[in-house]
Amino acid sequence: MGYGSYTAHDWERMRTTRGITEDSKASNLFKNRTLLPKFDPKNISMRESHDNEEHPMSTPIAIGVDVTGSMGYLSEQIIKESLEELMKKLYASNAIPDPQIMFAAIGDASCDKAPLQVTQFEADIRVAEQLLELWLEGKGGDAPEDYSLLWYFLARHTVTDSMKKRNQKGFAFTIGDAKNHPVLKSEDIKRVFGDDVPMDMTREEIVAETLQSYHLYHINIISGSEKLTVIEGRTVNIPRTNINLLPELIISIMCKVKGIKTDGILGDLRHADKSMNVEFRIKRMMKDIEIWE
Repeated sequence: MGYGSYTAHDWERMRTTRGITEDSKASNLFKNRTLLPKFDPKNISMRESHDNEEHPMSTPIAIGVDVTGSMGYLSEQIIKESLEELMKKLYASNAIPDPQIMFAAIGDASCDKAPLQVTQFEADIRVAEQLLELWLEGKGGDAPEDYSLLWYFLARHTVTDSMKKRNQKGFAFTIGDAKNHPVLKSEDIKRVFGDDVPMDMTREEIVAETLQSYHLYHINIISGSEKLTVIEGRTVNIPRTNINLLPELIISIMCKVKGIKTDGILGDLRHADKSMNVEFRIKRMMKDIEIWE
């Protein structure tokens, strides 16, 4: 996977064909009401991010979104605005070579029928097409959730040329508004992935394993003033009022990891609202991160 290139024309055509407008709601955007087998981790041995003639230096980027309860607004934001902005800025800036994006829908392993769904790594409009095929189960129990399901999947069920050929990690971001369960139970791993593991895995064990092949960060969305630490030293707290800045935040984190200054990137790609100091807001949110690689 990972062939093709994103174009604004493809995006606009998809929006027109599917009737996506500023007023579209999650229930209208995401029409599937059940888990599709192709996104079920139990049916997936490996998700692959490979180099090809069009993209010889592939960079895998995994983005996992909490789809439980009231988080439908985040899915709306991503499909209506953030994904378009992220793809446009990634290609315009060329800061991250040959990006290949995989999306995941994340829930609660203790009660959801589909606590994890994962798309392919893609580089063109198929990123959005697959995203729209995910099931927004919208259930979940009380917080916390299970972002660790995606971390586990990335650690044990992905293979990337970025690591195999160049020993370069990919990037992974989970996004939500709750804590993560401290333990991923072995029976849940068996149910979701079909994997036999001898015992439960702690959040820290899964994070450590994922960090072997991905630069991993969590973005916590806050409605008030309370901040959370989901991954020690790797959590960014972002006010819900600033979720329109998710594309800039994700790119800024990746640039920081790679030692690339964002001044020119974000300076040339500001939002239409000239009163918004994008760089200042992004840098302020990134102060929560203690560990840079």
